[in-house]
Amino acid sequence: MLKKALLISIFLPGYLSVSQAQTGLTLQQALHTAQKNNPFLKPEQLNTNIAQSDVITAGLRPNISLNNQTLQLMNDKYFATGTQFQSPHNRQVWWQVTKPFQLANQRKYKQEVAIKNVAVTEKNYAGTELSVLLETGNKWLDVWYNKVNLDLVEKAKGNIDSLVTTQLIRLKNQVISESDLARTQLLAEQYQLQLQQAVQSYQSEAQHLQLLTGNPDTVAIDTEDPVITLSITEQLDSLLNLSYQQRPDIQVAQNTIEAAKSNIKLQRALAIPVPEMGVIYNPQNTVPYFGFFGTIDLPFFSRNQGEIKKSKFLLQQSEQSFSAVKQQIKTDVQTAFSAYLVNKEAIRKYSGILGKSTQVLTSVKYAYARGGTTIIDFLEAQRTWFDTRKMYYTALYDYRKSYLQLLYVTGLINQL
Repeated sequence: MLKKALLISIFLPGYLSVSQAQTGLTLQQALHTAQKNNPFLKPEQLNTNIAQSDVITAGLRPNISLNNQTLQLMNDKYFATGTQFQSPHNRQVWWQVTKPFQLANQRKYKQEVAIKNVAVTEKNYAGTELSVLLETGNKWLDVWYNKVNLDLVEKAKGNIDSLVTTQLIRLKNQVISESDLARTQLLAEQYQLQLQQAVQSYQSEAQHLQLLTGNPDTVAIDTEDPVITLSITEQLDSLLNLSYQQRPDIQVAQNTIEAAKSNIKLQRALAIPVPEMGVIYNPQNTVPYFGFFGTIDLPFFSRNQGEIKKSKFLLQQSEQSFSAVKQQIKTDVQTAFSAYLVNKEAIRKYSGILGKSTQVLTSVKYAYARGGTTIIDFLEAQRTWFDTRKMYYTALYDYRKSYLQLLYVTGLINQL
C-alpha cells in the first residue's frame, strides 16, 4: 500500500496543483478567451487590414509627371554673338507637366472591387474564427472527458484499495482465501495502471487547450459546467434557414459574386485607353514657347480582352461555388442535427442505467460484507459500475460534441 501511495504522489502532483490553484474555465469562457488570444487567429486578423489598404490604393489618383529636356549648343562657332557656353541664347529647354486621366469610371470601379474584397476578407475571417472556436470547444470537451475519467478511476481505485485493506485483515482472520485477496489486488493494480494513463492523457489535453486559448498559465476547466446553455430549435427547416443566414462560408460566396460582378465592370472600363495630357513650356534660345501635350494608346490590338473574359469565368465560378456551399450546408445541418438527436436520446437512457448500477454495487457490497455473496460477485458489480459510468461519460461527451457541431454548422457557436 505504501508503494501505491508513493506512485500516486509521483503521477498526480501537477494535476492536484492545477485543481487547487485555479478556478476552472467554463466552455463559454474558453471560447471567449480563444477569440481574443488564439495565436492562430491573430495573424488572420491582419488580412482585413491588408484588404482595407487595397481600398486606399484603389482610391489614389495618378501622379503628375514632370519632364525636362535640355539641349545645349556644343559648337562655339554657332554661339550667338558675344555669348559664352552657359548663355541661355545657346540652349533650348523643354518643361512638360502631364497627368493621366482615368476614364469610364475606372477609379470608381477599382474602389468598388476593393471594398467588396474587404467584405469577402471579413467573412473569411469569421469562418476561420468559427473553426477555431469549434476546435477549442472540442478540445475543452476532450479535457473534460479526460478529467471525469481521471476522477472516476481515482474513485474506483480508492474503493478497491479500501477493499484490499479489508481483505488483508479478513485473510489474517482466515475469513477469506488467498485467491480472494489475489483477485482484489489484481483489480487494484489494473486501476493503478489506468490511473497513470488517465493522468498523462489529462495533462496532454490540457496543454493543447492552453495553446488554443493562448493562455500562458496551465489551464484547468470547470467540470460542473452544463455546456448546453444555448437552446436550439428542433425543426430542421428552421435550422437550415438559420444556417443560410449565419454561416460565414455562404456569406463569403455571396460577397465573392458581388465582387466578381464589380470586377467585370472594372475590366471593361480598363479596356478604355487612359489619355495623358499636360502643358509644355519651351524656351528656345531665350524665345519662350507654350504648348499642350496629349498622348493616348490606340486600341487596335490590346483591349483588355483576356482580363474581361477571365472576369466572366470568375463570376461563373463564384456562382457555382455558392450553389455548392448551399448544398454543403444542407448536408452539414442534416447530419449534425441527426447525430444531435440520437446522442440526446442516448444520454436520456444512460441516465436511468447509471442509478441502477450504483444501486447494484451498493447492494452487492453490503451482501459481501455480511458473507451473503462471493468476492467474484462483488468485483463483477464493481466492474459493471465502473464500465457503466465510463459509458455514460462517453455518451455525454458525444452528446455535447454533437451539440457543438450543430452550433458550428448553423453558424451559432460564436453566440455562446
